[in-house]
Amino acid sequence: MSTRELFTFRNPHFTVSVAVTVGLLLVTALVGFIVLPFAQRHETFAGVWDAICSAAGNPRVTQQGEAAPPPAKTSEAVLTSTTLAHPSQQSIGRGATLAQRCAICHGPTGISRADSPNLAGQYASVIYKQLLDFRSGARTNAVMSPFATNLSDQDIADLAAYYAYLPRLPAYHPEVQLPPTRIVVYGAPLRGIAPCGACHGSLDNKTGSPWLEGQSAAYIKAQLQAFASGQRHNDISEQMRNIARAMTPDEIEEAANYYASQPPEAIQRAD
Repeated sequence: MSTRELFTFRNPHFTVSVAVTVGLLLVTALVGFIVLPFAQRHETFAGVWDAICSAAGNPRVTQQGEAAPPPAKTSEAVLTSTTLAHPSQQSIGRGATLAQRCAICHGPTGISRADSPNLAGQYASVIYKQLLDFRSGARTNAVMSPFATNLSDQDIADLAAYYAYLPRLPAYHPEVQLPPTRIVVYGAPLRGIAPCGACHGSLDNKTGSPWLEGQSAAYIKAQLQAFASGQRHNDISEQMRNIARAMTPDEIEEAANYYASQPPEAIQRAD
């Protein structure tokens, strides 16, 4: 059989191949542009066309005929492994002056007693990113958003340098005879959950991921729940939102309690 005869509809094998390919394309388009958009729990469409527009990335129309609200603002911070890696002593000094306004929530030495995050020893890039996000509206908080609005880029860099300069609370996990917290050490690979320590310092640190040891259990739990619900959305590439959605309430509780472990004398020294 010649090549010309092979690629003609007189060849039954060629006809079946084309039909199967076209059928797969139609099924894929149906699932991707109609079935999956309608399957999203938080979306409401007036009709099939709105679902197709939404899947294609175009603004959709609500049932009332009004334009849908814009997506939540996400972080615009750009970080590298060298971001604020070598701050000057002048920057640290200016940050110490600015930090006096932060002491009521974050403690005079960067160790909070009010379930606000501990900032002492936190990676400078983390504080830098979060303050930028509070200022831009990518992350919102009734206290932090108004505070960050008037901060300049230099102010944010100075605050980050100062808090990174302070000694952090050490890791403390006294119950060595018990099995380690699985979600922190091993994650849950079958559900797409990486070990917490892979990004947050126990095993390695991903630029922009905070040091969690010694943080308040209430704070960590609240942030994981906010990521899971989508209330917090300043994580790059939705990494934390995807992880938190896949975590069970018990796993969130276990992770929060694991990182919050601190010896009594460490808390007393913070006073």
